Amino acid sequence: MLVHAREDSPATTSSTNNGPPTKKRKQNPPSHNNSAADSPTPSDPSSLSNAPAAENVVLPAYLYDLSTRPRLTVSRAPTFLPIADDSPYCHTDQLAHNRLGFRYMPAGLAPEGSTHPFRTIESAPAAYRVSWEDRSPFVKVTQDGLGLLGDKGFRSARCNAPVRQGRWYVEVAIEHAGGARASDVPASAAARPRAKARTSASAGDGARRSWAGRAVSTATRTGMRDKTGEKITLSRPRPYGRPFGTGDVVGLYISLPTLREPSKRDPHDPAHVKRERIAIEFKGQEYFESLEYAQSKEMLALMDFSRKPPRRRRLRLRRLLASHLQKVRHRASGASGTTPMRPLPTLPDSKIAFFVNGECQGVAFRELYDFRPPRAPADARKAAQAKRRATREGAREHKENHFDDGSLGYFPFISLFNGARVRLNPGPDFAFPPPPDVEAMLAGDDDDDLPPSRDDAAPPTVGAPPAPAPAPAPARTWRPLCERYA
Repeated sequence: MLVHAREDSPATTSSTNNGPPTKKRKQNPPSHNNSAADSPTPSDPSSLSNAPAAENVVLPAYLYDLSTRPRLTVSRAPTFLPIADDSPYCHTDQLAHNRLGFRYMPAGLAPEGSTHPFRTIESAPAAYRVSWEDRSPFVKVTQDGLGLLGDKGFRSARCNAPVRQGRWYVEVAIEHAGGARASDVPASAAARPRAKARTSASAGDGARRSWAGRAVSTATRTGMRDKTGEKITLSRPRPYGRPFGTGDVVGLYISLPTLREPSKRDPHDPAHVKRERIAIEFKGQEYFESLEYAQSKEMLALMDFSRKPPRRRRLRLRRLLASHLQKVRHRASGASGTTPMRPLPTLPDSKIAFFVNGECQGVAFRELYDFRPPRAPADARKAAQAKRRATREGAREHKENHFDDGSLGYFPFISLFNGARVRLNPGPDFAFPPPPDVEAMLAGDDDDDLPPSRDDAAPPTVGAPPAPAPAPAPARTWRPLCERYA
């Protein structure tokens, strides 16, 4: 989730909103043809291609007088409860947690004179880390948001800012994984195997490193498995690199092309930046609530479990998914009069690679799926307009967003099994920094005529002219992920 916002967000002149919000939501003004930024400021109206005239506010009656509310610049941090007296890992009392198809973003009062009564604010600590809202409550964390401890099966956590364009690198240190002794972790954090699971410590813990899209679509989730070194996409493992475990450091590298500019002549282009969110009050803190991006039927169709040999423990679930996908393909074929499958765009020249203790495992994935939603079909747009007209005046409800809202991208995504323990290192000081030009190294993966190493090179002949001075070190073409937050 993208939670950073500048305190000096531009404000337009208007009267201060001291009264209750209007019941009817105002129509949006004409779209502004702005270039797509790397990550538009969440509360900057000028960054939107179709900025709303006012936020949709749903607050208790006693909060209508917004002048009495404190103007926060940083949201309240969760309450940290250590799992043991001497443990740095904590449970957190979440103020708001993404679940049940909704997601939340900390909000605060906008400066006086702003068009919007609320704006996005930062979440402490203001640095690149794991998102407090985008993680399983079973994942224990350190207070800096960089240390993670799993519990009770597979649990996942996502970082707080996505990658939308450019080349970025981040490391994950494996402090405890499969094969480690149970005594290496605190007693309160020991692995608790699920029913019918193997109980040995060497088989009870594990970790996966991956990049995932906003909606955690399995089609856009790509990763590497610890025990086998396999790469995983579409829930299918493929041979890739070497295994890793306790004490190893895994590097995640991603390269994405420059964001495509939205079409000025196409108002339905998903690349336009628009937001559908409602300001709510929860436990004394304001949040922006919006519908989570749902997986499209095209993404679900990629998950064809009927072609995979099912495991006994997951047989029932996969049968249900295969039945659902069969219905989706049947509807998409036009038998029931629905629209056909839409093409899924990809990001040209995009790639993901993994490093293990500084050793590059090669390119794992190329031509990644675009993280922005597919174009909404015409019938869906007509149905949304009809529903909007039929909605009674004064009713406030969420609407599905068919556009980029600025929070989309590829997120570092960590999955922990049972008592696995890792630590995120977004830089700038890495244990095993990659070479300055990673792209040149990855481009040579498939070349057989690589230059000989220093040991294989022929020795200089006697009396030969001196070797030319070494060329200056090449400039670094990638950036540490810590710089992405700013």
